[in-house]
Amino acid sequence: MLTMTARHAPRSTRAARLAVRLFALSVAAAPLGAVMAHAQAIDFSHGGPVTVTSDGGIEWRQLSQEVIATQNAKAVRGNVTVTGDELIAHYRKKKAAPGAAPTPAPASSGTSGGGQATDGLEGDNEIYLLEALGHVHIFTPTDQAWGDHGAYDMDQAVLVLTGHALKMTTPTYVVTAKDSLEYWSNQHMAVARGDAVLVTNTGRRIAADVLVAYTDSNGPNNPSQPATKTTVAAKTPAGQGAAASDPNDPASGKLKRVDAIGHVVIMTATEIVQGERAVYDPNLDISRIAGNVRITRGQNVLVGDEALVNMKTGISRLLSQGSTQVKGLIVPDQAQVPGSPASGSPAPGGPAAKKPTSH
Repeated sequence: MLTMTARHAPRSTRAARLAVRLFALSVAAAPLGAVMAHAQAIDFSHGGPVTVTSDGGIEWRQLSQEVIATQNAKAVRGNVTVTGDELIAHYRKKKAAPGAAPTPAPASSGTSGGGQATDGLEGDNEIYLLEALGHVHIFTPTDQAWGDHGAYDMDQAVLVLTGHALKMTTPTYVVTAKDSLEYWSNQHMAVARGDAVLVTNTGRRIAADVLVAYTDSNGPNNPSQPATKTTVAAKTPAGQGAAASDPNDPASGKLKRVDAIGHVVIMTATEIVQGERAVYDPNLDISRIAGNVRITRGQNVLVGDEALVNMKTGISRLLSQGSTQVKGLIVPDQAQVPGSPASGSPAPGGPAAKKPTSH
């Protein structure tokens, strides 16, 4: 069910009333796959009735099949709220179930001579795309996201944010991007594109051209359980191959993996590690980085093809691949060599320790 209210509505009051009648059953009749999908922090594809309010009125455009709410528009469904300067709900005719009789066409559309809305369209339509324009803010009790433009695909359960100052926050990480932010509800996956930076709630920082963060669909793991190897999630149709979960759970789950692609930079307390691609395992607190790897500590530099970075200890280990040699530049009187323990070393630029003199 979709309920729409126009606060202080102008002459579009009748259009708003028509919109209410048109969409009374549309969202409730959304595709079954979206309803059965896993509950996620920012997931507008299921969760009960939708309530849309606005200060500037609600307009129903039959030719373009849109319902538009303007000025301080808000859409609420379950624990998810979407706000923006303008909200646009795109609708379409529902596809008839296999073997079902086609829905009879309405006698007329719009309003009759008496100014009353015809009922022929009620229950025959479904919203497939919700857009938010201007000062977009999407939030739940635990997660938030901001952008200039937002689009939520009901069929795929995918949110895409574009514009300036793109940001998403969850209980386990904060991610920012320059080009776009995506949230794939069914895959439990957030994608940040363009100068992407992810910072975990433990202070780990990863930057890259593209970052992909995967979360545990069933919430935080039991810390006593050993970490398991994860793989990149495949794009599967909504509702297929998914285990049941609590649709009322607002938590997005524990961060279980981060993939970094292009111009990767990982910073520890003592080193800067750069490469072409990386995988971070939060359970082990270790990153594996590959492709033109460069480890820098002060003026000391090591280069190679692959490295393991222990984010907890701040120690990186350069790995040799086949016949490829590991190279390094060690500057005298500098801090410890990359990959060596951080304790007991002189400060960068400080004097080297004097050798004891014999008597």
